[in-house]
Parts: sequence; structure tokens; C-alpha cells
Amino acid sequence: MILQQPLTDNLELIARQVVEGFILGLHKSPFHGFSVEFAEHRLYNQGDPLRHIDWRVYGRTDKLFIKRFEEETNLRCCLVVDTSSSMHFPKDEKKLTKLQFSCVAAASMLQLLKRQLDAASLAMFDDQVYYFSDCRSAHSHYRMLVNELQRTLDETKENKVTNASKALHLVAEQMHKRSLIVIFSDMMDDADQIEDLFSAMQHLRYNKHEVILFHVVDGAQELEFDFENRPYEFVDMESGERIKLQPHQIKEQYMSKMNDFQELIANRCHQYQIDRVAVDLSKPVDEVLHAFLVKRNKLM
Repeated sequence: MILQQPLTDNLELIARQVVEGFILGLHKSPFHGFSVEFAEHRLYNQGDPLRHIDWRVYGRTDKLFIKRFEEETNLRCCLVVDTSSSMHFPKDEKKLTKLQFSCVAAASMLQLLKRQLDAASLAMFDDQVYYFSDCRSAHSHYRMLVNELQRTLDETKENKVTNASKALHLVAEQMHKRSLIVIFSDMMDDADQIEDLFSAMQHLRYNKHEVILFHVVDGAQELEFDFENRPYEFVDMESGERIKLQPHQIKEQYMSKMNDFQELIANRCHQYQIDRVAVDLSKPVDEVLHAFLVKRNKLM
């Protein structure tokens, strides 16, 4: 559905179609339940929801207590989009690029948040954060954010490197604590900055943010290294560095290192309690979002 309509036509319309396609199947907000402040415990009464039982207190006292919360204002959500040059991959008319997928998914989430009357913010970065909006819930604000995503899609950035750690540290500090932070990125940062990146993700959690990472990759070419057995010239989209070789010469070594990298990202996300959504560009946006939101709905 998404591929048949040019993204430059109307991103807001496409996002609305994506959301309307699955919103009826959601019985409640997939983001409800964490924008609250813990208040106190009270004794469990028969019929109380089991998910509110504090099992740690039960382990210490052998008594059932319920967590009580004080509702805060409506949910605050910041959508963080990586727009570095590697996000313009792949150059294939039959597929969305990583950036196109991210912008459509982000615009769809904005539609969902607007329906819930929640406040949203948008941050976009490459080697620095060059756009960071206020967090508001007005309809005019939502339209402004979608227009900014549309403008990003219409631009082409060459040799723009990634500095995700700097961006995430800034978001961690600027957003109100206990916000929802949704990141769209391929996580293709420099190897010598990878620990800084994990430190920034830990910073987000330290500031009580709930973090969702949409880890966007092209499964066929980036994970499986599926290329014909003929000479290629591979170009680093961020540095411009070029190398000529035949894929079969390095395929085994490449896949081993890529698998290690994917596993490292997954393990660190698990360690920091970050919800990582592995995105393969072979799947349409609505299918990925629907599966993710239904899963969250069941967990709430």
C-alpha cells in the first residue's frame, strides 16, 4: 500500500491511512500506563488487577500489596529520527529507504498520539541535532511536525555522518522525565563511538524515560549481504570512502561481524530495558507498526 503512493505527495494522508488501517483493532491506547507517578501501596483486595501487585514487596512480607499511582498530565512523546546519509539506503525504487520508512512510521505515530490528545515533540539529527521542537498537543503543532518530516524526505544529504550519542544525551536532558522516547535509526555509528551511544541510551533510562528503538535495516543487503557474484564498488554513504571487491570474498566475515553487532545492540537494549523493534525494510510500515502496537496492547 505504502509503496504504491509517492511519499512526496502527502505524508500526512499516508500516515492517516496507515493508522486507520489498524486503529480499530486496538481496544485501548498502546502507550497508556507509564506516564504516571508512583504514590503508595495499599493492601490487595479480591478483584484488583493482578498486574498492579508489587511482587517484590510480597517476596519480603508475604503479603499482597497493590501499587497506587497519581496520574500526571497526558503522555509526552518525543520522536527521534536519524537523518544521516546511511538512512538514505537502499537505492531501490521497489523499497522504502530507511529514512522513508522512519518518516512514515513517525508520521503515523503522530497521528495516533493526536487521536489520544497527547503531547508530541520531534527531534532530527545527523552529526548534531538540527531540529528539536517543543512538546505540545495542538493540532497546528502536529501539522508542523508532519510538514517537517515531509521536508526531510524531500531533501538529499550527502556525506552526513552520525552522532547518535550526542543527540540522545540532549533529548534525555531536554525532555520532561517519564516521557516516551521513540528512536528511528539504523544505529550505524562509528565503531569508536559505540560505547558513547550505549551511554546515551542508559542516560535516557536514568532520567526515567521509556525508550522504544525502531532499529531499521535492509535485511537482504545489510544482514544477508545478498549480492550477485560479480565485481562491485561499495561506497560509504557517510564518509564517501569507496572499495572495489567481489561480495563472496568477504561475505562470511561481513555476516559474522554484522551478526555480532546486531546481537550487541539487542543485548544492550535488554540490559537497559529498552524495547527494540527490529525492522526489515522488506516488510511494509503498516505491518510492522500493527504487530508492534498489538503486542504492546496485550502487555498493558
